Amino acid sequence: MLTILFDGIAYGMLLFILAVGLAVTMGLMNFINLAHGAFAMAGGYLAVVLMQRFEVPFLICLLIAFLSTGLVGAFLEATLYRPMYKKPHLDQVLFSIGLAFMSVSSIDYLMGSQQQIMQLPDWLKGRTELWDGALGMGHYRLFIIAICAALAVSLQFALTKTNFGSQLRASVDDARVAAGLGINVNAVFAMTFAVGSGLAGLGGALGAEVLGLDPTFPLKFMVYFLIVVAVGGTTSITGPLLAALLLGVADVAGKYYVPKLGAFIVYSLMLLILLWRPEGLFVRKGGN
Repeated sequence: MLTILFDGIAYGMLLFILAVGLAVTMGLMNFINLAHGAFAMAGGYLAVVLMQRFEVPFLICLLIAFLSTGLVGAFLEATLYRPMYKKPHLDQVLFSIGLAFMSVSSIDYLMGSQQQIMQLPDWLKGRTELWDGALGMGHYRLFIIAICAALAVSLQFALTKTNFGSQLRASVDDARVAAGLGINVNAVFAMTFAVGSGLAGLGGALGAEVLGLDPTFPLKFMVYFLIVVAVGGTTSITGPLLAALLLGVADVAGKYYVPKLGAFIVYSLMLLILLWRPEGLFVRKGGN
C-alpha cells in the first residue's frame, strides 16, 4: 500500500511539471494551448537522443531539454501564438491542436513510430526497501519527487513574491494599464510562455522512462494535462499540484487494484470534484 502511494505521488509530481505550463497559459494568459504536450515530447526526444547517440550526462540532458524547449517556446510565442491571444477560444483550440498533430507527424517521420528507451544512469537504477518491504522506493522516482517538489516551491514563490509575478498578474488583469505603467507586456508573456514550455520539456525528459515516449505522446496525455488544469483550477500553483497528486495516486492505485476498470476511476474522481467545485480546487480571491 505504501509503495503504491509512493509511486502515485511520483507519478503525480511528474504530471504536475508536465501540466503546470498549461495551467499558467490558460489561467494567467487566457490562452488554450492544446499543443502543450508537443513541448514535452520534444524535451523527451532531445534527452533520449543526447544520451544514446552523444553520451551526454543525464543531468546535462535535463538542463538542455528545459532550455531548448523554453527557447523554442519563446520563438513560437512571438511568431505564432501572440497573434492568437485575442482570438476566440475555439480558434485557439483549432490552431493549437493542429500544431499538436503536426508535431506528431513530424516526429513520426524523423524518429519513427517505435517506443524510445531511456537508459538511466546507474545511480538512479536502485531501489530502497523499508519496513520489511512495506515501502519500496525506486531511486529514480525519489529523484522525480525531489526535483518536482523543488520546482513547485520555486514557481509558487516566483508568482507570489517576486516583481515578475506582480508584473504578470498586472499584465493579465489589464494589459493596457500595465503597459502604461512601464511594464513590457509582450516580454512578460514571452517569458511566461517560455518557462511553461521549458517545464514541459523538462517533464518530458524526466517522464520518458516512466510514461514511455513515442510520437503519439502529445495526444495520449493531453486529457491528463486538461484534467490537472480543470480539477486544480488555473489561478494558483497549489491547485494543479494537488490535482496532479490526486490523479497520480488514483491512477496508480486503480491500475493496481482494479486494472480492468482502466481510467474509469480517474474520470469518476474528476467528475465528482468538478461537481463539488466547478471552478477547481483552488480559486484566487476575487476570481470569478
